[in-house]
Amino acid sequence: MSQLYNSIEPNIIDDEMVQKAVEEQCPEDIEKLVKREGIDFKDVTELQLSFRNILQIDNLWQFENLTKLQLDNNIIEKIEALESLVHLVWLDLSFNNIEVIEGLDTLVKLQDLSLYNNRISKIEHMDTLHELQIFSIGKNNLTTLEDVIYLRRFKNLRTLNLGGNPFCDDEQYMLFVVAHLPDLVYLDFKLVSDTTREVAVLTYQDHTKPLEQEEAQALAQLEENQAKQKELEYHKAAFVEYLNGSFLFDSMYADDTEAAKLAHLPGVGDLLQAYRKEFVSVCENLFNYGLKEYEKREAEVSDFYESLHEALTANQQEGRKIILDFENRNKRTLDEIHHASSYDIAESKQAEYKEDILQLSEALMTLEMLISDQLEELLEEFKRNIAVIASSFTENVKGMMTQCRDLENIYHEKLLEISITTLEKSVKNELDKDLPDDVRMLLGDKTTIVNAVNASHGSRLLKIDKRESDILSNTYRWQASVTEKIFQNEIDRNRDRVKEIIQYIDNLQEELDNTEILELTK
Repeated sequence: MSQLYNSIEPNIIDDEMVQKAVEEQCPEDIEKLVKREGIDFKDVTELQLSFRNILQIDNLWQFENLTKLQLDNNIIEKIEALESLVHLVWLDLSFNNIEVIEGLDTLVKLQDLSLYNNRISKIEHMDTLHELQIFSIGKNNLTTLEDVIYLRRFKNLRTLNLGGNPFCDDEQYMLFVVAHLPDLVYLDFKLVSDTTREVAVLTYQDHTKPLEQEEAQALAQLEENQAKQKELEYHKAAFVEYLNGSFLFDSMYADDTEAAKLAHLPGVGDLLQAYRKEFVSVCENLFNYGLKEYEKREAEVSDFYESLHEALTANQQEGRKIILDFENRNKRTLDEIHHASSYDIAESKQAEYKEDILQLSEALMTLEMLISDQLEELLEEFKRNIAVIASSFTENVKGMMTQCRDLENIYHEKLLEISITTLEKSVKNELDKDLPDDVRMLLGDKTTIVNAVNASHGSRLLKIDKRESDILSNTYRWQASVTEKIFQNEIDRNRDRVKEIIQYIDNLQEELDNTEILELTK
């Protein structure tokens, strides 16, 4: 059908088309209901739009829970407008006029993809389809056999159809594909035999071994990067990222051109090295302390949730026991009311049952008030503990950052002293070594050199202050977030439980009322 472009009136997917398609695929017994009341496209998981002369894909964003989409046998020229279909597992774009593989980046759950009978000349732009198991791209314009190597990245790919492409005429086609995709089970609708696999491996081992080595290196690098990222996330959670080394110190000098000039002054190099060593030592102490405090915070949160779970479990068990006792006492009551021999007996039993329902309601509400009070105490204790932990942490952070500032102040004073001494020697032409021209410009007069030293000092202090502020702000945000969350969770839990009790009691009362009406109408 994709070849009949000139004789077809092209369509674009619009509301009318998708509405009609949804109605057509509904079972006959509910089709009329769907037409009358409509259907929420978010509830649709499968959609068939085959043989509809579609030229352009559009207007599918509403089908956000779609898992299967058929767009085969149309005249589509471009893969587009599928980015919202993130739950798609099965996609059929066969028998169209597509020239480039694109627009699939967000379809990370895709397992089955058919691009059969199109105009594609290169396998590309599929990097995110890690779950791909079945791929059909037969009858396209693939001419370069080496393009198949791209498919090695799909570790779950087991079924592949390439038949009908120009490169299939190569006499080594099958052996090349099987050798480079060793996990394939089916190729071009045929089971890959063990014999074919063995021959393929032997034939192309000189080609595949370097690929395997490259992939192993890439995988090792990826795992290393992931481990580093995981470690960094851990450090961020502890609020001490990049403090396990010289990062903060180096950042203080990164953009400081004046400091770079001043480093040329006699004696500054040794002074800077000593300062760096002490500063980094303080940072590493702060880093290690931060990790220990993080574990302490996590343990406190874990202990709280364990206590919360124990309290709620005990309360739920007591509630179930109360309800079970009630149901055991009254499981025959409604039948007895219904079949009572007299109105007086029925009325008496109704009154007893109503009283039992009232007592059940009071017992369940009392139990909920008790657990609510118990949890309030638990939450308040947790809040106090978290406040103590956060306060202790922030005070110690302030103390360590003060050490950093003290080291900076000491370094500044010594640097200022060296700068003035160097200036005095420069005036007397007593310098022991030649200095770069831009450094000599700083030694023009005392005001110039002092301003340069002070500006550099101020810049470094600001960066120390900024790092301290970040740690404190993150700590305060964490404290507020974790406490607000548990209190809000308890409010929601209490509200839901009260509604649940009221609904249960109302259902019992309604059941009794219906029985009463039934008996009195007889």
